[in-house]
Amino acid sequence: MQGRIIKGVGGLYLVALNEAEENKYYTCTARGLFRYQKIKPAIGDRVEIEEDKADNKPDRGSIVKILPRTNLLLRPTVANVDQAMLVMACSRPEPNYNLVDRFLISLKKREVPILLCFNKCELIDEAAMEHCRRIYENSGVKILFMSALTGVGIDEAAKLLNGKTTALAGPSGVGKSSFVNAVFPEAKSQTGGLSEKISRGKHTTRHSELMQIAKDTYLCDTPGFSSLFLEESDPDTLRDYYPEFEPYESGCKFTGCVHVKERDCKVKEAALRGDIARERYENYVLIYEELKRNKKY
Repeated sequence: MQGRIIKGVGGLYLVALNEAEENKYYTCTARGLFRYQKIKPAIGDRVEIEEDKADNKPDRGSIVKILPRTNLLLRPTVANVDQAMLVMACSRPEPNYNLVDRFLISLKKREVPILLCFNKCELIDEAAMEHCRRIYENSGVKILFMSALTGVGIDEAAKLLNGKTTALAGPSGVGKSSFVNAVFPEAKSQTGGLSEKISRGKHTTRHSELMQIAKDTYLCDTPGFSSLFLEESDPDTLRDYYPEFEPYESGCKFTGCVHVKERDCKVKEAALRGDIARERYENYVLIYEELKRNKKY
């Protein structure tokens, strides 16, 4: 039998069967061979399972094979996603642009399309929204403003989820849960029911899970996070993840200019003029210096 992992807690995985009757799930353990292969099943994995008939427990099984992945995100940990939606608040809390940049870099490295959604837009005026928009307008991501409280922008965001598997991420307090409930009112009841099937201890909301919100449409809601370390990133290629730098790089005096301390750098000049958003350039420098300090030789 084949299915997809939609939840994992403490070594148990809830697998939704493909082309099965509605709400057909198996609670599975992973075969020991994965440990020897240094592979761990992830939410979103498409897998083959075998039914466990030895103990006469219904809907129990073992994962015997993980089918090839199209991608694997590490924060949040989810496989086979079509896109990621990063939710930040316009206010309360104020948007953390450094965290946004780190998230965008991490996803661009894996070639995952990104939706950048600013929630709680009812708390700011049009000028403040335009400021947020301008920072990321040339960053290669789609920008949305919405309000889970008033419903503004929710329909547009929901349309962008259709037919895709979307990883939803963002810090705590930005309104991710409110957004999920707005586009998928059944989420709370479904989550509760699935948690009962795979319960092991309490506080299962700390774990990611994949929710089917429509036909061929999945949303992976994830725990909130407040920081993101860019693993295995090279400071000398960091500039490649800032597409707004590209129009100016050919004018830099030095080949391979990293746009930090070099003279006659057209990227720095563009940032000083405001042609490149100040927040983006300053975050770039901060992240570059961090990666340079942590670079392994």
